[in-house]
Amino acid sequence: MTSSPWTQATGEAKEAFEQEALQHMDALYRTALRMVRHPEDAEDLVQETFLRAIRFFDKFKPGTNLKAWLFKILTNIFINQYRKAAREPDVDYLNDTEEFYLYHNVKEAGSPPLSKSAEEAALDQIGRESIIQAIEGLPEPFRLAVILVDVEGFSYKEIAEMTASKLGTVMSRIARGRKMLQRLL
Repeated sequence: MTSSPWTQATGEAKEAFEQEALQHMDALYRTALRMVRHPEDAEDLVQETFLRAIRFFDKFKPGTNLKAWLFKILTNIFINQYRKAAREPDVDYLNDTEEFYLYHNVKEAGSPPLSKSAEEAALDQIGRESIIQAIEGLPEPFRLAVILVDVEGFSYKEIAEMTASKLGTVMSRIARGRKMLQRLL
């Protein structure tokens, strides 16, 4: 029977890893939200990222870039879910009763957070809404590359490692994604 990485590591190392990893939760959530566009899905994506990070704690090399490692996990999970969803047929709720049809459509549309006033929500959307729509309008590989470089500030090399792509491919996706954004804006 093999022991888990948690039993092999010292208590201080586990605690230090956890504290450092939790510092990146907001950045992971912001990126996940831009990737999946739904708060609940973004929360699930971040939770799965932390679960895998904990599970593969022994694979992390202390002294390396933890943020990049966590984003690589997040990106890999997103890509796997995206590919799985692309293979599955879309579900059509038109056969549901009217009550359930309305429920599913409202749920998919999402709603603004309840903690903000209508005024705050409207002010948050002024100016940003067109940018967000333009980013969401990008095809997935370009959207992911642009978000990781322009929003999260990762280097091209780090993005190449996270997405398991060649550096030239990442550079091309970023350049083309930015040109698409210019046209959309």
